[in-house]
Amino acid sequence: MKKAKKQKDWIKYYEDRDILNEVTDDPTDLVLDEGLRREVLSGKRKRNLKNVTIKIDPLQVMAIKKLSTMKSIPYQTLIRHWLAEGIKHELDTVIE
Repeated sequence: MKKAKKQKDWIKYYEDRDILNEVTDDPTDLVLDEGLRREVLSGKRKRNLKNVTIKIDPLQVMAIKKLSTMKSIPYQTLIRHWLAEGIKHELDTVIE
């Protein structure tokens, strides 16, 4: 009985936010470095994460959450991915 209640809660959540109309069947490219991919798949990539607090425009948060839903990944994971890519780009720029 509890499972049915939780399912109805999720249905209501998505219907209230009209999220399902934004989900598409379009393919999404997600590219991982081969070494990182192996680490993730092997389960060896265990690390402690540190909590940080930042202020972000609410519209940006909504956009990030919609993008993460479209990519089927948690929004915090998407943010961490973007940060990692930005750091890599900046380091590559500095080294050149």
